[in-house]
Amino acid sequence: MLKRFLVTALVPIAFAASAVAALASTPVDRKDHQLVKDIASSVNRYTHYTIYDDVNVQVRDGVVTLSGKVTMPYKRDDIMKRVADVAGIVEVRDNIEVLPVSSFDDGLRVQIARSIYRNPNFWNYAIGPNPSIHVIVEHGHVTLTGVVNNNIDRMLARSLVTQFGVMSVKNELKTDAEIREALEKS
Repeated sequence: MLKRFLVTALVPIAFAASAVAALASTPVDRKDHQLVKDIASSVNRYTHYTIYDDVNVQVRDGVVTLSGKVTMPYKRDDIMKRVADVAGIVEVRDNIEVLPVSSFDDGLRVQIARSIYRNPNFWNYAIGPNPSIHVIVEHGHVTLTGVVNNNIDRMLARSLVTQFGVMSVKNELKTDAEIREALEKS
């Protein structure tokens, strides 16, 4: 009876040991992918992160590189602190730029965001605390970032921006399909 109990008790321990060995042999990319998700969650929960800010994250071997543009210096600093607090990060590199203060750019941001989010095609994008289309304006030059459902929405968003006499429009919106494809490749 004792021999039978020892064999039964050793089977789960051996299974647990093999599972730990398998986890230890997984590529660092899996850990980096989880760090990206944790960082994105932390940035999206930041209450001052708006549709007028854009932060991008790259992680390699636990080293995080933040890039993008925000409207105020305190946002850059706060985001850096939030990201540094995420467990598993080795180092954080800050490449986030602060957009110049401009009442013209501020007005343009609001006009463009209203034009996009008041359009019935984009009502579903405005649901929730962090809408998926971001409007970055710098010296009258507009960059659209974020995720849309399809190419038609991407083109419509760009066309709504052009009605305000902006200097240029850079459309960096990605479709859901493009995001899924990029995730499958990584």
